[in-house]
Amino acid sequence: MTRARNRSEAGLPDRRQFLAAAGATAIAAMTAVPAQAGTDDKCTGSQAALQTGNGEWTYRVVEDWGKLPAGTAFGGTHGGIATDNAGRVYVSTQSETGVLVYSTDGTLLKTIAHEYPEVHSIVHAEENSEEFFYCTVQKGTPKENWLFVKMKTDGTVVQKLTAPPEAGFKAPNEWRLTAALPGPDGSIYIANGYGDSRLFRFDSKGNYKTSYAGKGHTDGLFDCNHGMSVDMRYDQPLLLICDRENRRLCHFDFDGKFVRTVTGHMRRPCQISFHGDYAIVSELEGRVTILDRDNVPVAFLGDNPQKKQWANYEVAPADVGTTDFSAAHGCFIDRDANIYVSDWNATGRVTKLARIAA
Repeated sequence: MTRARNRSEAGLPDRRQFLAAAGATAIAAMTAVPAQAGTDDKCTGSQAALQTGNGEWTYRVVEDWGKLPAGTAFGGTHGGIATDNAGRVYVSTQSETGVLVYSTDGTLLKTIAHEYPEVHSIVHAEENSEEFFYCTVQKGTPKENWLFVKMKTDGTVVQKLTAPPEAGFKAPNEWRLTAALPGPDGSIYIANGYGDSRLFRFDSKGNYKTSYAGKGHTDGLFDCNHGMSVDMRYDQPLLLICDRENRRLCHFDFDGKFVRTVTGHMRRPCQISFHGDYAIVSELEGRVTILDRDNVPVAFLGDNPQKKQWANYEVAPADVGTTDFSAAHGCFIDRDANIYVSDWNATGRVTKLARIAA
């Protein structure tokens, strides 16, 4: 029996139906098989010193990718990374610079969302042939902080959500959201990772529906549900959630039910991106891990031997090895299997890794 037939008979959306409903084009990138890098990505001579990873997941660091023009600063890179349908790369910052928009070669094209200078997570979605980003914001305008924002690719805001009072919130600092994405029926799922670690569901119009989970260490609870993505690798689409301080990844269904712990013993996982049957996970303690369909590690990228640099927000980027990460926070793998990583860093550090052709 085919996977699609299994889904149909179980009353679940098949892959095509899900993509049409949820519209997250970051998910569409998962239809690709592991990369066939271009000939430009072959590594020779001195470039060998810029290599990281192993086997078919060997990469080279693209030097000076994303370098900013004079007078422009990253500010902190405590955020996420996404691409649009045209392949432009969006990197959120922790500063008035807003969200940086790059071409794939690292040329800065523009900046957007300046009124929301601390976008923590950013997920691309396509709905009715229009592109959007689902974002969580820490610092916004003087009157608005800690909110969900849905915006167009030019930064135009079309929807905002703040703490739902009917969910029991009484103080502003209780709502400290970390991730958001659309579900298969258009529902909006929001993780309150820096708050009470609940997972919230709103309908597509922003009406609060319910919440799930909460803070704890047993199965079905979180200790900072930091990042999340839609996992399409199996018969049933599931939420794959970074349970950061419990050092594990967990599957939940879209009714908020705990399914299983996918893998543990991670270095504080932050965000997830997919390529075919592989999951790319940024870890705050100096590493990016590639997991296969069985969620077994098959490669480690940028594994930093200097533990004092792990999760160190104040470390100077110049002091971090070119092929190392200090605090991998945002991560994204594009359709060509290039990987983009932003370290949690006060000055700002963004790295592009290009797959090396076999």
